[in-house]
This record gives sequence, structure tokens and C-alpha cells, in this order.
Amino acid sequence: MIDKFCDYLTNKIRKEMPDVDDERAEVIKYGLQLMVGEIPKFFIMAAIAWALGIFKWTVVCFALMLPYRMYSGGFHLKTHIGCIIGTSLMYIGNAFVSQLFAIPIKYKILYGIVLWIFAIIMIYLYAPADTENVPVISKKERNKRKIVSYIIMSVMIIVGIFISNNIISNMLLIGVLLQTVSITRIAYRLTNNKYGYEEYWKSNDNVSVN
Repeated sequence: MIDKFCDYLTNKIRKEMPDVDDERAEVIKYGLQLMVGEIPKFFIMAAIAWALGIFKWTVVCFALMLPYRMYSGGFHLKTHIGCIIGTSLMYIGNAFVSQLFAIPIKYKILYGIVLWIFAIIMIYLYAPADTENVPVISKKERNKRKIVSYIIMSVMIIVGIFISNNIISNMLLIGVLLQTVSITRIAYRLTNNKYGYEEYWKSNDNVSVN
């Protein structure tokens, strides 16, 4: 239904703006799909979080994880239902589970060290993990995002280990793990995603991108 609505809007735009070619029309349609598709997903996830009594913590979890995801990237599920389920697990699930247990500091430190090593390797190999629809082509931009990902991830783990609020601590440490896994090649294969920059370079072997 959302795809049909976006097709309708795209066709209306093309009628009003005859200079829009097929390539630009695809970009417009993709942007409309993102915009229109996000609105119902937001309300559905807000309703789920509210029903579970964790709306506030879900918002906090989203705010804590968003910077790391913005710079490190990650797969995108290709159906609206799949995206709702995946996003709900990432944020609502994290907020819900984070209230259920407390980890002694010595185990937090051990977990944090192992998680940091894992995340460093995955960021080095895959970040920023882009998609075919929104590839990150510039090598300069990729290097910048990779460096910022290292910094944000490290800060999240350090704060997660030593902050006194147990729920926020758990959300940070679980969030780093979930987000780091989302950029891996295994996660991309399981969700039928491809790294956008790899696909771009395959089709433009002789193109140099600064």
C-alpha cells in the first residue's frame, strides 16, 4: 500500500515537473518511501513501547544508540513489517531486557574489553556499512565515519561500564553489541543486503573516488 501511494506521488511529481528523468524519479520515490514508511512505524513502535510501560526508556535507548548507528551504518530490512520487527527488537527489546538484570562491575569490565576488541575489528573491516540505495563512496567520508565510529563505540563502552544507572549501563553495552553485529557480513547475508560501496566499485572498476 505504501509503495503504491509513493508510486502515485512520484507520478504526480513527474507530471508537474517534466524535466524529472527516470533516475531522478527513482531517487524521489525512494525518499518518499522512507518518509511515508517511517511515520506508521514510529506510531506502531511507540504504541508497543507504551503498552510495555517502557516508552521513556525506549526513547533513551534510541538516543543512546543513534550516533553509533549514524556513523557505523548497518543493514536495512527490505519490507516494512520486517523493519518494524527489527527496529523494535533493536530499541524496544534492548530497553525491555536492560531492566531485568544487573551485572557486577568486574564482569562488566571483562565483557567491555571483549566487546571493545570485537567492535574495533568489525568497524575496521566493515564500517561504515552502507547499502545499495545509499552508498558511501567517498574514501575521505568513509575514513571520517570509521574514525568517529571508533570514538563513539569506545565512549559508549566506557560509560556503560562505569555509570551508576544500571538500566542505561545495560542499554549501552547491549546496544554496542547489537549495532556492531548489524554491520557484519554475516548479518548482511542473512538479511539479503549488499554493501553499497562494494557494488559501486564492482561496476566502476576504473573510477577513482576521492
